[in-house]
Amino acid sequence: MSADTAPDSRIELSIGGMTCASCAARVEKRLNKIDGVTATVNYATEKARVEYPAGVTLDDLIATVEKAGYTAEPPPPPEPEGAPAAPAPDELAPLRNRLVTAVVLAVPVIAMAMVPALQFTNWQWLSLTLAAPVVVYGGWPFHRAAWTNLRHGAATMDTLVSVGTLAAFGWSLWALFLGDAGEPGMRHGFEFTMTRSDGSSNIYLEAAAGVVAFILAGRYFEARSKRRAGSALRALLELGAKDVAVVRNGREQRVPIDALAVGDVFVVRPGEKIATDGVVAEGSSAVDASLLTGESVPAEVGPGDAVAGATVNAGGRLLVRATRVGADTQLAQMARLVEDAQNGKARVQRLADRISGVFVPVVIALAVATLGFWLGTGGSVAAAFTAAVAVLIIACPCALGLATPTALLVGTGRGAQLGILIKGPEVLESTRRIDTVVLDKTGTVTTGTMALIDVVPAEGVDADEALRLAGALEDASEHPIARAVARAAAERTGPLAPVADFQAIDGLGVQGVINGHGVIVGRPALLAEWSQHLPPELERAMTAARAAGRTAVAVGWDGAARAILTVADQVKPTSAEAVARLRALGLRPVLLTGDNEAVARAVAAEVGIEEVIADVLPQEKADVVARLQAEGRTVAMVGDGVNDAAALARADLGLAMGTGTDAAIEASDLTLVRGDLRAAADAIRLSRRTLGTIKGNLFWAFAYNVAALPLAATGLLTPMIAGAAMAFSSVFVVSNSLRLRRFAPLADGPGAAAPARAPEREPAAR
Repeated sequence: MSADTAPDSRIELSIGGMTCASCAARVEKRLNKIDGVTATVNYATEKARVEYPAGVTLDDLIATVEKAGYTAEPPPPPEPEGAPAAPAPDELAPLRNRLVTAVVLAVPVIAMAMVPALQFTNWQWLSLTLAAPVVVYGGWPFHRAAWTNLRHGAATMDTLVSVGTLAAFGWSLWALFLGDAGEPGMRHGFEFTMTRSDGSSNIYLEAAAGVVAFILAGRYFEARSKRRAGSALRALLELGAKDVAVVRNGREQRVPIDALAVGDVFVVRPGEKIATDGVVAEGSSAVDASLLTGESVPAEVGPGDAVAGATVNAGGRLLVRATRVGADTQLAQMARLVEDAQNGKARVQRLADRISGVFVPVVIALAVATLGFWLGTGGSVAAAFTAAVAVLIIACPCALGLATPTALLVGTGRGAQLGILIKGPEVLESTRRIDTVVLDKTGTVTTGTMALIDVVPAEGVDADEALRLAGALEDASEHPIARAVARAAAERTGPLAPVADFQAIDGLGVQGVINGHGVIVGRPALLAEWSQHLPPELERAMTAARAAGRTAVAVGWDGAARAILTVADQVKPTSAEAVARLRALGLRPVLLTGDNEAVARAVAAEVGIEEVIADVLPQEKADVVARLQAEGRTVAMVGDGVNDAAALARADLGLAMGTGTDAAIEASDLTLVRGDLRAAADAIRLSRRTLGTIKGNLFWAFAYNVAALPLAATGLLTPMIAGAAMAFSSVFVVSNSLRLRRFAPLADGPGAAAPARAPEREPAAR
C-alpha cells in the first residue's frame, strides 16, 4: 500500500497483540517518539488514532509498532460495488477454545489438590498430566507475549502471569522429580495461607493450572463485554439502507446505496428506510426518526422539508431529492463523532496509563522483595516462593486499563442511540464543573418560525374575514411574517383567493386587490398613507402586542383599518420543562438573544428564566460568554445557528442543536440530534453518569491493587485465589460500565411534541 504523505495526514491503525493497558501505553509511547507524530492508542477498541506529517509514511508507523512487539494494520480497502459481504470471523473462537480446554483439564487438578479424599495413590502424576497442557497450551498467549516483551526490554501484565505460572509449574516439577512429592501415597491439604516447610513435598500444579484458567476466563468475558460495549456504534453504522429505488429517465430502478449521487430523486415507500439525507420533492408522510434521534413521535414532512437517511417512512409515498450521500450524511457524521469520542482519552485515563506503564516493573521488584523477606525471616522456600507468585498474579493491571475505555464505549454508544453525540472524553469532565447554561433564543428555546398568535377585529368586523383577506394577500409574499399569516389563514378559512395588482412596499407591508376589495397589510404607517387610521381598540391591541414582545400588523380594506394580527416566534412546547430539568441539575439558566428586551423577557417569563441578556449582536455572543466566565462562572452554551458557533467554541461546554447549522455542530462539544431542549439535560446527565462510572472503575482498580498486594505479600492469598480475584476485578469493571446501557432519558412530560422543523432566520422588521 502506498503511504499517504500529505501534511497532517490521519489514519486509524488496528493494533494486534495488546493484552493490557501497559501494552497500549508502550505502543503509544513508541509512536509519539517519531518526530511530528501524535498518537492515541485505545486498549478497549484495539485502535491507534495517528496524525503524522509529510515525510513520515504509513510503512514507518507500522514498522515502529512491530518493533515494539505488536502488529499494525491500516483500514481495509472498501469492498467493490456489488461484491458479496464476507462473513465476519468469530474473533472470540481461539480464546474460547483455549478457555474450554483449560477449564476441563484444570477442574480435576484443583479438585484433587483441595479435597484430600480424592488424593489416591500417585494422584500427583495425574495432576501433572492434566496441568501440563493447561500451562503450555492454555497459557501460551501469555508466554509468547512475555517473551516478545522481554526481547524488547519491556514487561507487561503477561510477564507477571507467565513468570508466576511457569514458576509454580517449575517448582512442582522439581518437587515431583527431585524432591519427595513424587513418592506414592503423597498427600497435601489445601490451605489459603502459607505454612512453614522445606517445600520439597509441595506441588503447586493447582495454582499454575487454576491461574491460567481463571485469567483466560477473565480475558474471555472481558473480550465479550468489550464487543457488547461497542455494539451501539456497530448498530448505528448498520442503520442505513442497503439499496434504493432511484427515478432515472422517468423509470424506477433499484441500485446499491453506493451508486446514489447528490441530486438523484429516489422513491421511499411506506415502511421503508430513507436511503440518504435529502429534501422531500413530492408527497407527504410522517417520518419516524427514533432510531437516529431518540425522538419517539414521528414528524410530519411535506415538499421542501429536509429528511435524514436511516429514518423510516411511516406514512405515504415520498419522492426525495438527495442532498448528501456517503460520508457526508448525518448518520455517517454521527458514527464518526461517536468513534472519535471512543478513541479519545480523558485526563483521568492518561494518569492511569502513566501508572500502568511503570506498574509492572514495580510489581516484579515487589515480588523479589517478598521472596527475600520470607527467606530472610526464616520462612520456608515454598512459602516464600508462593507468596512471591501471588504478588505477581494479583497485581495484573487489567482493570486499570479497562476502567475508562469500556465506560466511554458504552456511554457514547448509548448517547448515540438517544440522539446525544459526545465529541470526546474531555467533554465528560467539563459537565461536572458547569454551573451556568446560556440558551440561545431563536431555534433553541423557540421554534425559530413565526406563527399567528391572535386576531383582534375592529367593532363589527368578522375575525375570520379579516384573516381570510390578509392571508390571501400575504400568500404572495416570502416574508416570514407573511408566511405565518398565510399558513394560519389556509388552515382556518380554507383555500386562499387569488390576488390582483400585488405590490410589496419595503419595510412597510403589502397591498393588492382581492375579490374587488383593496386590501392593505403592514405597519400602521402604510395604512395611514391611505387614510386608514387605527381606531382606539386596535391601537390598544397594537400596544399590548408590542409590550408582550410580539409583532403586530394592521389589516385594512375598503378604506378603513379593520383588524390587528399578532405574530410571534413560538416557544417550543418542551422548553419550559427543559429549563426546569436544567435547574434540577444545579444549573443557572441565562437567555441570550439579539432580539429586543421586551421580546426576550416575554419568552423568558414563559419558560421560567430570570436572567436575560438581549440586544446582542451575533459577533458579541462569544463576548457575553467570556464576560460570564470572567465573573467566575463555568459556562455551557446551547445554540443552533452560524452566529452561535463562536460562543459555542468559547464556552466551557458547547451544546449544538442537531436541527441547526453545520458550523454550530462543528464548534460544539455535544450535539443534540433532535431539536428538543430537554435533550440538553439528558446529555449532561449521561455525561456525568459516564464520568462517575469511569471514576468508580478507576477507584475499584486502584483500591483492588492497593488492598490485595499486601495480602499476597504476607501470605494470606494463594496464587490461585489471587488469579481468580484478578480476573474478577476486570470482569467487575467491564460489567459496571455496561450498566450505562440502561441509562434512560427522563420521562416526557405533558408538553411532549414532535420535533421542531429546522430553524429559520429571525425576520427583519416590516
